[in-house]
Amino acid sequence: MTQPDVPAPEILLHADADAVAEALAARLLARITELQGGGRVPQVCLTGGRIATRAYGRLAAEGRSSAVDWGRVELWWGDERFVPAGDDDRNDAPVLELLRPLGLAAERVHPMPAPDGGAGLDDAAAGYASELGGTRFDVCLLGLGPDGHVASLFPEHPSSHAEGRVVAVRNAPKPPPDRISLTLEVINASAEVWFLVSGEDKADATALALQGAGPVQVPGAGAHGRSRTLWLLDHAAAGRLPPDLAQRGRF
Repeated sequence: MTQPDVPAPEILLHADADAVAEALAARLLARITELQGGGRVPQVCLTGGRIATRAYGRLAAEGRSSAVDWGRVELWWGDERFVPAGDDDRNDAPVLELLRPLGLAAERVHPMPAPDGGAGLDDAAAGYASELGGTRFDVCLLGLGPDGHVASLFPEHPSSHAEGRVVAVRNAPKPPPDRISLTLEVINASAEVWFLVSGEDKADATALALQGAGPVQVPGAGAHGRSRTLWLLDHAAAGRLPPDLAQRGRF
């Protein structure tokens, strides 16, 4: 996975999925605080999934009493299922419901389009690319599928090597088949990429991604930050790492 001028990934081990979620919330709150302290409007790319959802709940609970100005945090999404707004399959609705108490500024929250907005899949993807512009994320959160997919970039699928910034994904191997996703080009322009992975079913994909698999076969292997790549793993997800990698991990 290591490439020239790309820092080696850091492996952070945790007892279980709840511990990963707790660590993510604490790290994200600290990083946002640090960025605002330096005068930046933090640019954060969100992911869906069980760990992330738990973490967002903790972030909302702890963030209200923090020093963060939540009206000055920019939120984006790494991918979305192209289904109507409010559909249970979408990533954005539950996340926004959890984060609502923080008082986010509506103009700084950028969910991906839904088909009931009137645009087809290609136009919706192009519209999000236009909205994104040249934004580079300070932190990009990613899950990892058992097949090694990240965002909606799937193994051996045209999405895994798509060019440009945002791709319209058709015939995804997981339902629903139509999706919108950021490309690896955008993900890899992030200052920091944080993977959140738990469960034995992710162990093979985690091991492959961290041992130099090709990004077409294992898209997670191709994702990294410009300055830092963190892998927040529970012990089950780290269960098939070779000893040299596992021993590099730390709590």
